[in-house]
Amino acid sequence: MTDPHARDETEPHAPDEQAPEPAPDEVDAILAQWQRERPDLDVDAMGLLGRFGRVHEHTRRAIEEVFVRHGLQRGEFDVLATLRRSGPPFTLIPSVLAESLMLSRAGMTNRIDRLEAAGLVARRLDPADRRSFLVALTDLGRETIDAAVTDHTANQTRVLAGLTPDQRTHLDDILRTLLRGPSRSTTGDHD
Repeated sequence: MTDPHARDETEPHAPDEQAPEPAPDEVDAILAQWQRERPDLDVDAMGLLGRFGRVHEHTRRAIEEVFVRHGLQRGEFDVLATLRRSGPPFTLIPSVLAESLMLSRAGMTNRIDRLEAAGLVARRLDPADRRSFLVALTDLGRETIDAAVTDHTANQTRVLAGLTPDQRTHLDDILRTLLRGPSRSTTGDHD
């Protein structure tokens, strides 16, 4: 028989309670080695960025598995998603697509070529500017991106399932602050 007053350990902690200390991980072992060998170094940033790298690699693999199930590469997904979220008629000029995805125009042309060959987008002349053309989702492209983005968002939720809603909000705030920080202006944007 269970104690009716016992707190379920799966429930989020109240704000005034301390969450249990996380178990040490592989990064902690690396940091301990550096602290032993070079106690003069401040390795706090190394730990944070080491974990960022591991999280990035884990999530990259999980996300790309979803894209592959839909016959897409990440860059192709990005183009289709940009067209889809632009709203009806799901059509943009290549330069707007390239700017939105932070790509060169040549890189965008390659992605559009692959998507057009797969029947997911169509190109047509821009009636407002005969020197340019428009890229539009086809019906197959819209079906593909709608299914892929549905699976993608469910997968993202699954990847973050180990965090409470409060932890997710806190992490999101921290990452937003980090992205606005001084390192952005000196290192460029490499998303």
